[in-house]
Amino acid sequence: MSLISIGQIELKTVFHGTPGLPVILLIQGLGTPLTRWPMALIEKLAAAGFRVIAFDNRDIGLSTRMDALGLPDIRQMMNLKSFALPFPGMLPKLSARPSSLPYTLVDMAGDAVGLLDVLGVKAAHIVGASLGGMVAQLVATHHPERCLSLTSIMSSSGNPLLPPPTAAALHALFAPLPGECDEASLVEDSIWRQKTLMSPGYPTPDEELRAMFTAEYRRGGFHPAGVIRQLLALLAAGDRRTQLMKVRVPTVVLHGLDDPLINVACGRDTAAVIPGAEFRTIPGMGHDFPEALAGEFASAILSAAQR
Repeated sequence: MSLISIGQIELKTVFHGTPGLPVILLIQGLGTPLTRWPMALIEKLAAAGFRVIAFDNRDIGLSTRMDALGLPDIRQMMNLKSFALPFPGMLPKLSARPSSLPYTLVDMAGDAVGLLDVLGVKAAHIVGASLGGMVAQLVATHHPERCLSLTSIMSSSGNPLLPPPTAAALHALFAPLPGECDEASLVEDSIWRQKTLMSPGYPTPDEELRAMFTAEYRRGGFHPAGVIRQLLALLAAGDRRTQLMKVRVPTVVLHGLDDPLINVACGRDTAAVIPGAEFRTIPGMGHDFPEALAGEFASAILSAAQR
């Protein structure tokens, strides 16, 4: 594991597989560290003959925290009175221009490309999940020469007419934090939120969730301001369909049929606008990475990469 300097920031990065092999770059979602990628998935990708690279996005985990950029009032920017924000479909427009944001998803895509630059990787197979899927899409559209294939997992095209999350998923995403922000309270809080979003067909036992969130807390601490800045970047990203129509690399879009946060229609719409994209669904999958589905995830990524 290394801290890689990209301009003014550092990205915590891990490497799996033999150096010199074709690279698969994994980009995680909103407020999610690189450790959330199942090790079984990474091992399958490496065994298939790829160098697998994953990193903590800016503002999350052990990468640079962007606190110097400040934290705009999200309620004021959204012209709303509460945090009951739709996500990702039916998004209201920001009342502030993107230039007033701490950073954008395009900046986060630039981080991924900057990482490839520093590592001397001319082009890679780009894989993203949720918000990371949106970042991966922007790598493919803004830096097409750096993208060999695209795998977009449980993500969206930004089409404002797509179905919104369930009420329970919205509550899990935006409910207030516990009064006591100590490790035990935050871990239990994360468990109930995750149980709302996780795959009903592949539920993760409470003890495994507790171990995962405890390890995440002890690894990178607790940084809600980073999650809010990433959320603002997502909300300002807008409709990407016109850009996605220009993607010319092999693409697989993977989505759970039971995703309560980003409806499966969002994945279907993403695949529909990318020329030649393959759309795959998994019954019983929600908005998480069950270890039992590592083979399904690997199959989707390798289908794109090997084309």
